[in-house]
Amino acid sequence: MTATATLEKPAQTKTEHFDVLIVGAGISGIGGAYHLTKQCPGKSFVVLETLESFGGTWLTHKYPGIRSDSDLYTFGYRFKPWVGTPIATADEILKYMGEVIEDNDLGRHIRYGHTIKAATWSSKDGLWTIEAVRKDTGETVRFTTNFLWMCQGYYRHSEGYTPDWDGMETYKGRIVHPQTWPQDLDLKGKKVLVIGSGATAATLVPNIADECAHVTLLQRSPTYFIPGRNANELADTLRELEIDPDWIHEIVRRKILHDQAAFTRRSFEEPETVKNELLAGVRAFLPEDLVEKHFTPRYRPWRQRIAFIPDGDLFQAARKGKVSVVTDEIDRFTEKGILLKSGEELEADVIVTATGFNLNVLGDIDFTIDGKPLNFADTVTYRGMMFTGVPNMIWVFGYFRASWTLRADLIGDFVCRLLKHMQDKGAKKVEVALRPEDKDMPLLDWIDPENFNPGYLMRAMHLLPKRGDKPEWQHTQDYWAEKDELPAIDLDGAEFRYS
Repeated sequence: MTATATLEKPAQTKTEHFDVLIVGAGISGIGGAYHLTKQCPGKSFVVLETLESFGGTWLTHKYPGIRSDSDLYTFGYRFKPWVGTPIATADEILKYMGEVIEDNDLGRHIRYGHTIKAATWSSKDGLWTIEAVRKDTGETVRFTTNFLWMCQGYYRHSEGYTPDWDGMETYKGRIVHPQTWPQDLDLKGKKVLVIGSGATAATLVPNIADECAHVTLLQRSPTYFIPGRNANELADTLRELEIDPDWIHEIVRRKILHDQAAFTRRSFEEPETVKNELLAGVRAFLPEDLVEKHFTPRYRPWRQRIAFIPDGDLFQAARKGKVSVVTDEIDRFTEKGILLKSGEELEADVIVTATGFNLNVLGDIDFTIDGKPLNFADTVTYRGMMFTGVPNMIWVFGYFRASWTLRADLIGDFVCRLLKHMQDKGAKKVEVALRPEDKDMPLLDWIDPENFNPGYLMRAMHLLPKRGDKPEWQHTQDYWAEKDELPAIDLDGAEFRYS
């Protein structure tokens, strides 16, 4: 007699459907969720976040002193008044975002601990299928959605960028990247060497200087900074007059944006004058020889992002002798530290590589369109938010010369208007395509390196979509034009294809 075994079929993965799926619960994703609830209340949506909570950058970065390098009147949402100091700590920003979630009942829409692995578009079904892995159970979960809203940010949260210098394996001390700051790191009484010249290094250095034996800031070339009081006199005056907080927020935003527009324009039209003004701000804290040697960049203003230094804390630490600045290039690592190309050796117990991050092109998700793998470098961008041949998807990529959230709010309005337009037309699918008049348009890199050229973009330019030479087919980085242009987009224009 033989026994017959019954083979159980594997359980089918449950599929949930939503009208809109938002990727990421950072500043863009929470803003997108808010706009959907207010402008498209009939749409079902879900926010998938790989981390254990909301916040994105402000949750992952744990290094000492982590703060914004944009003012919170413009980095904050237009719909939520900011009442603190212009430059805010990570904890203050997280508190602000938490209030947005709580006040608008957004928490019920967010699924934390969901890492998206694949996104597949089917023209037959008119749907995206999203496969994600739950961190708590390890199980694969599946979602379908009519519209995909990519708010995952622009860099890889799991690891920062550290160049592969010669001799790193011989160094006897500890090498740390700020993006993955270890909680057990004790710097008390240590000699610390920080490599980098951007906003992260400028934030970190003065915040560890008091506990370290000494901090050395090593930079290959200087960066522009704007030192000043971490206060806004206009906002403070309006508060003294007991003006409504909503009015204060709007008035101060407009004034800041007006001043930023003038500053940006002048950086192109009169770069030497602007350069001298920026350096004068540094000279208010440091002697001329230090300014000339270590804080006078070789490029014109705004070719890279300019960080605000509240109360000139970095320069104050350097003036007091707690921080030394060295401008030189690395030859190689040694057992004790770093050998410079000048021949000098810098010894350190801990080396911090504040050397940037790795660009994350659409969340490192495997995208497929009708069975064909999608290479975004083969697409052309539409205003930096849509891509030729990619249906029913929007990407939020903010501004370099203005606050990221300004664009997130503008795109939120655009998405809601587009969703309503599709519903009115009875369309299940929308994509952008080059028009007949664009047939011979030259295709260029995503960003013009002559105008903006940070390392993370230059290293990953080959992964990004192409741009054209017309405003519709590029990410202009001009908030002051886009605030009028995006709301005026003709959704029945020749570049939009519905079906």
